[in-house]
Amino acid sequence: MSEDRETLADFLRTRRAKVSPADVGLPPGLRRRTPGLRRDEVAVLAGISVTWYRYLEQGRSVQPSDQVLDALARVLLLSEDERRYLHLLASRTPDRQRPLTAEISGADIIRQLVVLNEDNPYPVYAADISCDLLAWNPSADRYYDGFGATASAAPNMLRWLLFDDEARRRLPQWSADACDVVHRWRPLVAAHGDDPRVRARMEEFRNSGEFREWWDQHDVQLHRSRTRFFELPGRPTEALRLVVVQAPEFVPSFVVFHVPTDPTRKEQHHDTRRMVGDVAAGQL
Repeated sequence: MSEDRETLADFLRTRRAKVSPADVGLPPGLRRRTPGLRRDEVAVLAGISVTWYRYLEQGRSVQPSDQVLDALARVLLLSEDERRYLHLLASRTPDRQRPLTAEISGADIIRQLVVLNEDNPYPVYAADISCDLLAWNPSADRYYDGFGATASAAPNMLRWLLFDDEARRRLPQWSADACDVVHRWRPLVAAHGDDPRVRARMEEFRNSGEFREWWDQHDVQLHRSRTRFFELPGRPTEALRLVVVQAPEFVPSFVVFHVPTDPTRKEQHHDTRRMVGDVAAGQL
């Protein structure tokens, strides 16, 4: 069984276990030994043969059509994030987005965005598919305590969250924040799992019991804005909204802006909000 097919099989099994017969209008029935739907119930509801669906959950080399995948997503009550992830896993040639050619390199664009935010009182950082930090402003260094960088380890967001005790002290909702990053990383791994940097990070992160637990749940999250709370030494709790920005010139890397959520401070931070809006609109 290939690694991609095994991941697809595990994903289908975990999603099936989360759907009860009542969720899809079926009677509970008797002798139901495991939670969730049976394979034959999923197959019938999706309009495919039981044998063929069994092959999918066994990791066999079968290629479902887009229509079949969407039918399975409907039966398994997948979110839009999960539906896209299902298509990614099932594709023989996943859409491994690479930077488009531009007047300047993607790395230069990222560095320019960060340099423009050197004086921003809130964090701005860029990361790649392995969660390594590519660039960050001084505020990011202060809020994230240097991302756990040492003489032997480059700064890495997920490593800091999983293994640095300071992350748990600074993030009052540490579990939700770390789990969210793990779920966001899953689609990147699915698309770039053959990258040696990704494989190395996966081996490293699996030393964390929390990571293994969250990873094996097969939950998935695409990049979207969310609020993160910070408790820095000697300061009150702050709520900052993380806004993830990508551009064709530097995908799959991304830049993360932090925007205050306190409406009473709107005018004070107008320039920061405008900067994020300009980047998202492709004006920088």
